[in-house]
Amino acid sequence: MESTRNGGRILVDNLVAQGCDRIFTVPGESFLAVLDALHDTPAIDVVTCRQEGGVTFMACADGTLTHRPGVAFVTRGPGATNASIGVHVAMQDSQPMILFIGDVDRGTRDREAFQEVDFQAMFAPLAKWAARIDDARRIPEYVARAYAVAMNGRPGPVVLALPEDMLLDEVVAHDRARVEPVAQPVDADALDHLRDLLVTAERPLAIIGGAGWDEAASGAFAVWATHAGVPIVAAFRRQDAVPNDCPAYAGNLGYGPNPALLERVRHADLLLVVGARLGEATTDGYTLITPDHPGQRLVHVHPDPAELNRTYATDLAICAGMAEFAEALLPIDGPVTSVIADANAAYREWTTARPRDGVTLDLGPCVAAMRARLPADTIICNGAGNFSGWWHRYWRYAGPGTQLAPTAGAMGYGVPAAVAASLRRPGRSVVAVAGDGDFLMNGQELATAIQHGADMLVILVDNGTYGTIRMHQEREFPGRPSATRLANPDFAALARAYGGWAETVETTAEFAPALERAMAQPGVRLLHCKTDVEQITPATTLSAIAER
Repeated sequence: MESTRNGGRILVDNLVAQGCDRIFTVPGESFLAVLDALHDTPAIDVVTCRQEGGVTFMACADGTLTHRPGVAFVTRGPGATNASIGVHVAMQDSQPMILFIGDVDRGTRDREAFQEVDFQAMFAPLAKWAARIDDARRIPEYVARAYAVAMNGRPGPVVLALPEDMLLDEVVAHDRARVEPVAQPVDADALDHLRDLLVTAERPLAIIGGAGWDEAASGAFAVWATHAGVPIVAAFRRQDAVPNDCPAYAGNLGYGPNPALLERVRHADLLLVVGARLGEATTDGYTLITPDHPGQRLVHVHPDPAELNRTYATDLAICAGMAEFAEALLPIDGPVTSVIADANAAYREWTTARPRDGVTLDLGPCVAAMRARLPADTIICNGAGNFSGWWHRYWRYAGPGTQLAPTAGAMGYGVPAAVAASLRRPGRSVVAVAGDGDFLMNGQELATAIQHGADMLVILVDNGTYGTIRMHQEREFPGRPSATRLANPDFAALARAYGGWAETVETTAEFAPALERAMAQPGVRLLHCKTDVEQITPATTLSAIAER
């Protein structure tokens, strides 16, 4: 006779079967049976967080690093609504994640019971798939499908609701084997067509990004582009798709890009877009590259057929995985011109920080000091805000998994992502870069970092303002700031209260010595960098924007 297990035990057993070794959670009474099963499951590390937004940000970052779904558990109602931001980020960032939500009993559904929400309706626009498991015997089926959906095609989030009473049902269930992503080779005829396009192109350019860029894809593509003479441009916040020391690397698109790079994109006659969706930020509101791109041929390579010809008219659409496509490229020749040397030189010039006159704490030289002191494979994690522009411009990323930054533009991502990265990559240098407004969205996760032994550095840029919005106000309504000023705590004292090491930095000269002291400390370290809001971006000031 087959033995029975309750739903919570079945669920945890099937997570182990899928290779899950860590979950992120704020515990709730709606999934006590799962928590009980985790008590006897040493194979899964349980990371207890302080707010559900931090839970899903950590899970999203973990999925980015492992290429398998990061796993999050939250309770119904407030827990799920707090967690929704991470689902949105995982979707827009094309990263695999599974969010499990404890739900109301099946017998009380549709009565607006305590904290009841229709999660399938709520998450349908945000996730790749949202479902509810009503039968404990089908838990293995749902878990295996969740992994498959989250990883295949365009990776993304799955949401599964778990009725509380279903998790207590004692049933016989048959566990499913580990699910692997399906390989997506390249069509031979499409490669022949691509070869013809490359032979006739005079100014080809590759734009890369999206999900699926692992070491194999990155290495093969960098070798091909260098050999073929095709400059590589990274999509918004996908600067780690290839190592930035690649001779073919030409820089990144997004906010505040190199004007010379924009001209190079405009004058390209062939755009090879690999993995990137060509979203709004990458294309400057669909104007740098228009959906019909007159005068340019566009080859779009993406693992999900639904993304091909979705927004952009393509001259050649190729549905393939990143590693499979990059390997298939290796025998294909390109124009082999001197253009990559020029493009790479322009990138290096643009990313060389030079002091700005009259600036007390100048972030450009601070990033240069970080590059000189920290390992090249440091993982840089940031949320949203103008502060991130200095790292996007001056930091040089070492390859896949070294940039954790939301293309969705969500604030509060950096600190949770750094916690996840530190736990996933012990021994690696991990840095969270946060603005003052950005930090206080999820700064409480420093408590999680301390509790779970994370080793990470936080660079907190404090200009007393929601800087990005203030910049837009000066552009649209100069001299009329509204709702953007911030009265901040002593962030160094706050970090010490959590149990970390911290210093305040107020001048450029103070930064490098403070960084050296921080790196000599174990655990959580924070540098509270007080800057002037006038220095609103690496390239301009608030006054200059207001005068336009």
